[in-house]
Amino acid sequence: MIRWVTVPGLGDNTLPADLILVVEDEPKIARQAHDYLVKSGYRVLVAGDGTNALAMARSERPNLVVLDLNLPGIDGLDVCRALRRTSDVPIIMLTARVELEDRLIGLELGADDYITKPFSPRELVARVRVLLRRVHGEVSGAGPIRVGDLEISAEQHRVTRAGRVITLTRTEFSLLSILAAHPGQVYSRAQLLDQLHGIRYDGIDRSIDAHMKNLRRKLEDDPSSPVYLLTVYGVGYRLATADEIGS
Repeated sequence: MIRWVTVPGLGDNTLPADLILVVEDEPKIARQAHDYLVKSGYRVLVAGDGTNALAMARSERPNLVVLDLNLPGIDGLDVCRALRRTSDVPIIMLTARVELEDRLIGLELGADDYITKPFSPRELVARVRVLLRRVHGEVSGAGPIRVGDLEISAEQHRVTRAGRVITLTRTEFSLLSILAAHPGQVYSRAQLLDQLHGIRYDGIDRSIDAHMKNLRRKLEDDPSSPVYLLTVYGVGYRLATADEIGS
């Protein structure tokens, strides 16, 4: 079993660094991810299997999880599913699987991002920074955004529709906030990825489709016939305007 914890030295007036849980059963990859994250100023905890990962997540409450999909015992998809039952902690998947569908399943289960092996440790650190910056940047003095009977509060990380609270992951919340800032405006997948991650992906990325599928399942009365989250075929996605929603 791999279980490492490293806490960088902190001054008396410094807030504790974010805690990253790395779940990876290959010691060389785990050590590489651990060392680069520690050098970047994060506290790092490492688990080598799904059972220990879930126990650590419950007891240590990490700020972000880097999760390998191909784990012994409880695999990464089941770990992701279990985490999402009780937490909106940001999750970055690590996968050597070449099938696109495997990555999309992870995203549909609620993962926020993925990196395929072999990967650059610098890219991993960059992705971690982007996700945590998004989390820390959610609280602001701006008031809630209202579109029809949807209300999105950045300060409370809260979305309601007609007064009903809707539980979203960090990425789902951010994606909805981007669309709600300009109702009616069409965003391409590439534009949404740039705003979400700040990093361009190589090749074709269908992760936005997976996140939109999750959002529709949570927001729409009939996800197969959406009223709020609309597809502009051949272009991208947009949020309906208040007039279109009819409230």
